[in-house]
Amino acid sequence: MTFLERLEDLERTYQELEEQLARPEVYNDRRRYAELARSHAELSEVVSLLREYRRCLQEAAEARDLLKEERDPEMQEFLRDSLREAEGRAGELEERIKVLLLPVDPRDRKDVIMEIRAGAGGEEAGLFAGDLYRMYTRYAERRGWRTEPLSSSPSELGGFKEVIFSVRGEGAYSRLKFESGVHRVQRIPVTESGGRIHTSTATVAVLPEAEEVEVDIDPADLRVDVFRSTGPGGQSVNTTDSAVRVTHLPTGVVVTCQDEKSQLQNREKAMRILRARLLRMEQERQRREQAEERRSQVGTGDRSERIRTYNFPQGRVTDHRIGMTLYRLEEVLDGDLDELIEALAAADRAERLAETGGVE
Repeated sequence: MTFLERLEDLERTYQELEEQLARPEVYNDRRRYAELARSHAELSEVVSLLREYRRCLQEAAEARDLLKEERDPEMQEFLRDSLREAEGRAGELEERIKVLLLPVDPRDRKDVIMEIRAGAGGEEAGLFAGDLYRMYTRYAERRGWRTEPLSSSPSELGGFKEVIFSVRGEGAYSRLKFESGVHRVQRIPVTESGGRIHTSTATVAVLPEAEEVEVDIDPADLRVDVFRSTGPGGQSVNTTDSAVRVTHLPTGVVVTCQDEKSQLQNREKAMRILRARLLRMEQERQRREQAEERRSQVGTGDRSERIRTYNFPQGRVTDHRIGMTLYRLEEVLDGDLDELIEALAAADRAERLAETGGVE
């Protein structure tokens, strides 16, 4: 099926949906109507672009035909301009349509659980983990998303050895998924008396939050231990067995939560983290299988673990995956991530288009 034939097939589906939505029996079935209306809305942008694309192709064809017969030089120049304009517009529309036809990641609409852990660099790495946590919570605020701390292990100087939190909002995973990886900071640590620049790291994991129906956990596969919290939180936290450690026996995954005063709340948060981690393990298993198949055909294209560097002396942020450098370090750390994320999303779309050879 050619590109245009596929578009025409989508247009026929769109028209059939319009006809079904106009039927009284469908309108009276609210669930059926909602499903059809959602499918209709998903196709509307593609169909609108298709109709404009088809009009541009027709204008180009007409200009081409007239140009063959025209003898007047001024009219020929006018027709050439018209042809270039119509072909240029058609090319732009074709690229936009191909992007819309790329397979949608079903996880893109999900909420996420983010895990930030201090890496190499001791206390400075913990402070950097705290900087990243503030950066992402401020980015969430800018987009109107809600964040909720789930678990944390503070470091001595006010950073984090580990911090886990959820982000809830429309399209959270679709944008934050590009943040997974090793983040590196270059700056003079507060503990450095000689003024030397140190390099520290922190790792970021972005997990689509799993619904209970997506991950089937047998209660018999769980070991739940309760113990007295050792972290901050007030006298009532430290004098009751409110902390919870959940171990998933088949995989060995362990989740500990002790931030809440209630054992029930800590257990609920631990189960949310466990579900997300088990979902990620299954998705990674599937991706490994797909990657092996792809490598056998086109070879490997793995990127370096280090995805981004935050250089304080130069006031710059460099994303190594796309070779993009911004001299707006303070703004980025204050949550102004849109320019970076938009560039990463565009590079991802271009890569997927290249892998599929466009949309056939």
